[in-house]
Amino acid sequence: MIDWQLTATSIYCDAVDDDVTIIVNKDGTTRCTGYKKYVENITKEVAVMLKKKSKKLGRELRCEGPLDYRVTSYRDKLISEEKTKAD
Repeated sequence: MIDWQLTATSIYCDAVDDDVTIIVNKDGTTRCTGYKKYVENITKEVAVMLKKKSKKLGRELRCEGPLDYRVTSYRDKLISEEKTKAD
C-alpha cells in the first residue's frame, strides 16, 4: 500500500533543455511542469526561447508530453519501490 499522497522530483530534461518537476500522485497519475510550460500554456516568449536554444544546440527542442520516458520511468520506479516495501 502506498503511504504517500504525491511525490515530486526535479530533473534536467534534455528535450527542452531546462529543469522540470515530475509529480506522481498516489494513484499513479503523473504531471510534468515542463509539459504545462512548453505545451499547454506556451507563450510567444517561450516559443522564441526554445527556437533560439534549438539553433544554438543544433537540434530540435520540444516537450515529448506526459508519456515521456522520463516521467514514466520515475513513476515506474516509485511503484516498484512501493511493491518491494510491501513484500
